[in-house]
Amino acid sequence: MPAPLHPVLKNGVGAFIPQCRRLVFHYCERSGSSRGMIEYLKKDLIQFAKEHPHVEVIVTPRPSKHPVIRGLYLNGKDKVVCVRNMEPTDIAGKVALLKESAGNRMKVFKKPVISTTESVRGIWSPFHAAPHKI
Repeated sequence: MPAPLHPVLKNGVGAFIPQCRRLVFHYCERSGSSRGMIEYLKKDLIQFAKEHPHVEVIVTPRPSKHPVIRGLYLNGKDKVVCVRNMEPTDIAGKVALLKESAGNRMKVFKKPVISTTESVRGIWSPFHAAPHKI
């Protein structure tokens, strides 16, 4: 029996498409607020880029500005995180947050239950009913 043209995916393994396509690191070479960012770029960024080849990594100096990390996503949106005065371990956490994010904006849910049709009578509770008589 010939092998299938494409492998059969089970439980979504291999079907996941990473949403983050580019991370842009901006820093200032003279600013004290960029000290942690410069240390992260020198020590940890190369290892991160090797572990995640699907993410394009761009490093650009931005004089006289605080350091920021910008994540660009497949849906065309971007997220920017300011990392001024952060340690390299904290910056690694922010990079992981941007890498795992999908680029969507945060939504505020005003009601605990989201329904397409509202109930006319409200949510039923046994405490609202008349007491049972025997």
